[in-house]
Amino acid sequence: MAKQVKQLDRVIIRFAGDSGDGMQLTGDRFTQESAVFGNDLVTLPNFPAEIRAPQGTLPGVSSFQVHFADHDILTAGDAPDVLVAMNPAALKANLGDLPKGATIIVDTHDFTGRNLQKAGYDANPLESLGDANDQLREFSVHPVDLTGMTVEAVKEFGLSRKDAARAKNMFALGLLSWMYGRPTDSTIAFLTKRFAKVADIRDANITAFKAGWNFGETTETFVVQYEIKPAPMSMGTYRNITGNLALAYGLVAGGVQSGLPVFLGSYPITPASDILHELSKHKGFGVTTLQAEDEIAGVGAAIGASFAGHLGVTTTSGPGIALKSEAIGLAVMTELPLVVVDVQRGGPSTGLPTKTEQADLLQAMFGRNGEAPVPIVAPQSPGDCFDAALEACRIAVTYRTPVMLLSDGYLANGSEPWRIPEIADLPTIDPAFATEPNHELVDADGNVTGTDFWPYLRDEETLARPWAVPGTPGLEHRIGGLEKGEGHGNISYDPANHDFMVRTRQAKVDRIAESLPPLEVDDPSGRAKVLVIGWGSTYGPIGAGVRRVRRAGYDVAQAHLRHLNPFPKDLGEVLKRYDKVLVPEMNLGQLSLLLRGRYLVDAIGYNHVRGLPLKAAELAEAIGNLVADAEGIAVDLTTPSTATEPATEPATEEVSR
Repeated sequence: MAKQVKQLDRVIIRFAGDSGDGMQLTGDRFTQESAVFGNDLVTLPNFPAEIRAPQGTLPGVSSFQVHFADHDILTAGDAPDVLVAMNPAALKANLGDLPKGATIIVDTHDFTGRNLQKAGYDANPLESLGDANDQLREFSVHPVDLTGMTVEAVKEFGLSRKDAARAKNMFALGLLSWMYGRPTDSTIAFLTKRFAKVADIRDANITAFKAGWNFGETTETFVVQYEIKPAPMSMGTYRNITGNLALAYGLVAGGVQSGLPVFLGSYPITPASDILHELSKHKGFGVTTLQAEDEIAGVGAAIGASFAGHLGVTTTSGPGIALKSEAIGLAVMTELPLVVVDVQRGGPSTGLPTKTEQADLLQAMFGRNGEAPVPIVAPQSPGDCFDAALEACRIAVTYRTPVMLLSDGYLANGSEPWRIPEIADLPTIDPAFATEPNHELVDADGNVTGTDFWPYLRDEETLARPWAVPGTPGLEHRIGGLEKGEGHGNISYDPANHDFMVRTRQAKVDRIAESLPPLEVDDPSGRAKVLVIGWGSTYGPIGAGVRRVRRAGYDVAQAHLRHLNPFPKDLGEVLKRYDKVLVPEMNLGQLSLLLRGRYLVDAIGYNHVRGLPLKAAELAEAIGNLVADAEGIAVDLTTPSTATEPATEPATEEVSR
């Protein structure tokens, strides 16, 4: 039977199965194939917190969603167009996310009585397809014995049935690669390298992958292929990158651009551990990593490294920040460079270790005893984690201060195409080490009798204190957690001095705003009465929601904050230009609280803490309602305006083949 090719401009695919079915690997390989092809893409891995969650149950389902397109996209998508379900639990857990008409490819092999019961099914939903009791009537369902065909395809390699069945994820990947015209060479090369030491496993996985492709090519079950053309991108060299990998590269770049050896003191914690793993590979760039015995030891070692003239870094998540808070206060008092990476996850306590959230903003801002101001920087996308990490290094070194870098689980594990920057375009960071005494000794008669080193004299522009490497002749000094006397740095309990030093440390952080560019505001018409402002990983959903509202013909402005302490100097003026300010966050309104307190603006929160990214469609509706309120009009988002950018819904042009 002749196959057909349908042209689409985008598609969202979700691979779902038991946590041992290799869905993360399958999704990652499909993503890499799409990246090689040249599509723009965004991914959303989603997996249980347990190392081996209960098999066949809803809590044990692992999924990987990839949204790829022939144009610029901002999110991993609200709802999958295609679901690949490897067992009953995967089908049931994800069914509620599917829009009407979605395609479901389901592995029939594990639809046994026991597995159906564990997933909460009273009857096999695949046995009633087309009947009056069909639970899946709203979808296009393709039952396929993926496991059985895999076992048959690889039987020549003499594997046990269990080992043979493990290759079913590669069969599914081959089938989906055929359906969407993905290049296969990169996956074959990956499998060849990954299983190089076990020839039978290597050959079985490659054979299963090819068998899945051939099944799609020859079967009458699937008579349509889909084509999504490459996305136009600016000239440069690209690679697909996750947020944690980009962040690690940004820290390496911070060391290179400052000429400082990087020291990472860290304790493994989800979802930040990948940064430790990656940095341990870069000894060639002067990176030293210490997997400490606990969170406190990790940050303590990093502070010690900074005292010794290194770029000290510590990585963790929210629970680790709680443990590190006293030591971060020490870094505030000693005024040493330190980059503190918080890859946020669902909380409180152990919370949702593998789910995303951005509820640590107030912890980063105020989570230390005393007046202990700390600059805060937040990336907006996986690739942007590189630039945000480099910016955190710049601020830490230049202003002699710990800096909080707030990523989150969505950014850490998600990926997107990233344009590799030119080295010449990266900023130079000058540590400006003290090299000679800076204070004259004067006797009672006013005569200069010599010089010594005062560790708390300040640079007039940045208010940073001098950074002296221990062991430098003539620059002997001591620092610690007790209050310092201004200039000389000796211990001081004087009330007036304490007040002065507290205000000076705050002024130093405030002074960072002088080095920040004006806040970028996206307001194409200049007529918007509503501003949507966010921070961190809400950038994608906000941008997608704003696009939908504009596509329907309405005016709305967007701004996104990278610097959360201090805020950009012109933020207050920007907020005053708009009648309504909407602040979407994956928390209960933490940025809203800060904006209200600082600028007395009636910031309206849009808040969800579901452990998942915000949904663009729901956010667009909230934006539309606010526009309607501000403009005094009725807003209809269902009909795109011809005067705005084209819709991004899939096209369906058919081509004979």
